[in-house]
Amino acid sequence: MESIIKYLWLVPLAPLLAAGIGALLPKRRRRLSAGLAIGAISISFLLSCVAFLANLHSGRAVCNFRWFDFGTTSVQLGWVLDPLGAIMAVMVSFVSLLIFIYSLGYMAKDENFKQFFCFLALFAAAMLGLIIANSLLLFFMCWELVGLASYLLIGFWFQKPSAAAAAKKAFIVTRIGDLGFLVGMLLLYAKTGTLLFYDNGHGCLDQTAAVGLVASTTISLLIFCGAVGKSGQIPLHVWLPDAMEGPTPVSALIHAATMVAAGVFLIARVYPLMTPDALHVVTWVGALTAVFAASIAVAQNDIKRILAYSTVSQLGYMMMGLGAGGVAVGMFHLMTHAFFKALLFLGAGSVIHCCHEEQDIRELGGLRTRQPITFATYAVGMMALCGVPLFFSGFWSKDAILDAAHHWSGSPIPFYLGLLGAFLTAFYMTRQVCRVFFGKPTTPEAAHAHESPPVITVPLVILAALAVLAGFFGTPAWPWFQKYLEGGQAGFDLSKLMNEHQLPVMLLSTLLVTIAIVWSGWIYGRAAARPARETDPLEAAQPAIFALLQNKFYVDEFYDATVVRLTAAFAKFSDWLDRVFLGGLVKAFCVFALVLAWLDRALDEALVNESFDTGTETVRGSGRWVSRLQNGQVQRYLRIIGVAFCGLLILLLWESA
Repeated sequence: MESIIKYLWLVPLAPLLAAGIGALLPKRRRRLSAGLAIGAISISFLLSCVAFLANLHSGRAVCNFRWFDFGTTSVQLGWVLDPLGAIMAVMVSFVSLLIFIYSLGYMAKDENFKQFFCFLALFAAAMLGLIIANSLLLFFMCWELVGLASYLLIGFWFQKPSAAAAAKKAFIVTRIGDLGFLVGMLLLYAKTGTLLFYDNGHGCLDQTAAVGLVASTTISLLIFCGAVGKSGQIPLHVWLPDAMEGPTPVSALIHAATMVAAGVFLIARVYPLMTPDALHVVTWVGALTAVFAASIAVAQNDIKRILAYSTVSQLGYMMMGLGAGGVAVGMFHLMTHAFFKALLFLGAGSVIHCCHEEQDIRELGGLRTRQPITFATYAVGMMALCGVPLFFSGFWSKDAILDAAHHWSGSPIPFYLGLLGAFLTAFYMTRQVCRVFFGKPTTPEAAHAHESPPVITVPLVILAALAVLAGFFGTPAWPWFQKYLEGGQAGFDLSKLMNEHQLPVMLLSTLLVTIAIVWSGWIYGRAAARPARETDPLEAAQPAIFALLQNKFYVDEFYDATVVRLTAAFAKFSDWLDRVFLGGLVKAFCVFALVLAWLDRALDEALVNESFDTGTETVRGSGRWVSRLQNGQVQRYLRIIGVAFCGLLILLLWESA
């Protein structure tokens, strides 16, 4: 363990070097760039596995070092290996590896293939650096690198105005949350004198009691602002659905393993700092986000946008799990979600890739027989996301969150919101599957679709297997995941598979999911042959409500009318202030200075120069007169001496008389 922690920095370094070398390669070196990226993330995965195995029974190990000194203060950085970081590093590196391999097929014809793998490697390196960081300062550095990489990847097809706008939107909106994060970090340093998480009892997470309840709550909420931005919680969720404008592998990487997971991981990392009041806020924000985003997904028609809003909703579940149940509950859903959401996004990419970039679910249909592998794996991901019992990972992780919310001491409302979110999730995912894979093709693109090549389907199969198997590591019969994070050992007891403590919640959520799937399947699966752009059954039944959901509760329009317009107005006012007011003051001072300079010049020429010229002319005249006495004639000198002698003689006689 001690030898491994010293070399833990190699985990993010490998993809970082691949990104740096890839950036210097010529554009034509496509295979080399992809090979470097895939090889580097493979090394990171292997090193993460080694670190994970070493950490299984070893607790926590840290390695801190002095970065630089200023005055008497030294800034320290470091990395940490603990159960939370070890299992997160394995998950991120493995899912990233599958996405990298998938990208070989999906992006094969893109002219910027080399740059794409360079950006992917940078993205993975930043996320892995964030995971192993033992300093909130190093965490924040990697956090911002994640934001930069997401900007580059979301706007990768920058020639599309929508992609360029989505990239700017993601970068700006997440910076709003990051500002609160930065202020909280500074306040934490002012209170503790360190930003190291663990430092032999002197880290900021080791001395939370000394910070004070009020200060801890304030710092916790400010740090939570950063998580709200990165993990797409309301009211800063608006960037995340638009992030699907990037290539589908980017969407999978952002929505499953890296960027959005960073916010949840941040709260889990600083959990000892979170006060009960702060956790109440986390729970409520998560519950509201879960229902809010799920209701919007019901009325969307873009296959990736539905999954994007699903991600926002599931991130809300994770936050609710962290607030109501603790680190193990929230992180377990993060792990299972990473597998089945990556599966769903990559499956959607397989559909889009083989249907000539068609993303509207109304223009698809009948792909079940044309893409059997994609359909089978997508169905597994859909059932895992819906929480179908008992063989899908989402069932166990989602019900753990609902059970924690059910027994939460704060309020029963988040529990009911969680149930409603589970119902809506099953409804919109069944709607999507029926529209895309069942019925008959509605367009020539869908009619001539075919199965994707193995480089795309093999990662789907692997992720489908994990979407099933991952859930069994956290069942009541074998709560290995929870015990591992807590530093304990988990025994296997099949009799506890249906824990009577959780059984009522499991049955209730299963009933709601079943009703939602059957109802949605009945509505959207009845018509085997339907015309394209047919009015949605829900829209026909409730056009006003459907329009409200389809337009995302008009949140973007509200922000455009308020925040954006006020910001633009303030920018114009600042421009006027700079050009007219401040510029006018500068010009006035310039005129005043010119007037003073003119007066000074006039006084200098009329008074000082004139007086000086007069004085010098007098001296010059005196000099000319004196010079006449010294003309070199001896006779004149004798006369002057004689006159002087006579004068002296007269004075002596006058004195003696």
